[in-house]
Amino acid sequence: MTKIAIISDIHGNKTALEAVLKDIRSREIERIFCLGDLIGKGPQGSACIELVQKNCEKVVRGNWDVFIQSPAENDFIQWFRDRLTEEDYQFLASLPFHIDLELNGQLIRFFHASPRSEFERILPFHPIEKRLSMFENSEITNANKNDKTPDIIFYGDIHTTFLETFKNGILCNVGSVGNSLDLTSASYAILDGSYSTNSIQFVRVEYDREAELMIAEELKLPDLDKYHDEIMFGKYRNS
Repeated sequence: MTKIAIISDIHGNKTALEAVLKDIRSREIERIFCLGDLIGKGPQGSACIELVQKNCEKVVRGNWDVFIQSPAENDFIQWFRDRLTEEDYQFLASLPFHIDLELNGQLIRFFHASPRSEFERILPFHPIEKRLSMFENSEITNANKNDKTPDIIFYGDIHTTFLETFKNGILCNVGSVGNSLDLTSASYAILDGSYSTNSIQFVRVEYDREAELMIAEELKLPDLDKYHDEIMFGKYRNS
């Protein structure tokens, strides 16, 4: 069977990541793709990088994975930088921008935020032209100069699950493992190509959020109150 679990936006929340990986294993899914933002916000970025390396077949880079490699602009970012190893930085620097996969005659594309940048945020309520632009090729995604555009798009970044069908194809956000902002449970998606057509399933996984906050407090995570509100109530810190 061809089933792929698609996870994204771990954000240093090892408690949630372990719960999601356990759920994926219970479904006997062996292939896992990760759509970036392994670190930041949560306290255990390095441990999450290690788990992703061990469990994920393919990983793309997210916006946090990119800017964490540059000198910190403030003490908040520096706290996360100080807790990554040289090996962590080498791994983050090696990550590709996107993944293309052919399955059941369809081109399926995976990236973090948009086909143009890890930092371009596309939300469900944006104008339809902006959402349809997710199916476009860009200089980054079309390095092989193939004119074919994707039939299915999987992305992360916005920490909110949704699926929308257009004539162009299917646009799917897999939500967030470690920092979900729609429901407080961790989320991921399953791409099932076992039959003649591809199908998509969303999965929600409960995890011990109180235990995660205790770890964060013990490690002296900065802005702990904002992290608390995000994982307990789904309240985005920049809203």
